[in-house]
Amino acid sequence: MAIGERIHFFRIMRGMTQKYLGMLVGFPERSADVRLAQYETGSRKPKADLTAALAQALDVAPQALDIPDIDSYIGLMHTLFTLEDIYGLTVGRQIDGNANSELFFRHLSY
Repeated sequence: MAIGERIHFFRIMRGMTQKYLGMLVGFPERSADVRLAQYETGSRKPKADLTAALAQALDVAPQALDIPDIDSYIGLMHTLFTLEDIYGLTVGRQIDGNANSELFFRHLSY
């Protein structure tokens, strides 16, 4: 999921309009919705300072908006959080009688 899709996802999850979120991060009221739409559709890519402002306004970590680096612990965790948010998947761990552990995914509706 690209950064624009993530911004859109968290904005909808928070019940915000494009205009409201755009104004929260400092865009002028008359163009706030258009500017935010450009980022959500991928026409523009936010720089680091705007990504940080969007993350703060959406009450998420900036890493939650960036395309995750699954080679890092933080990136992997945000990927798993996204799977949970979008698909309702959770990660579990089972330990058998020999102390071997196994990770598995479970859909929340099951």
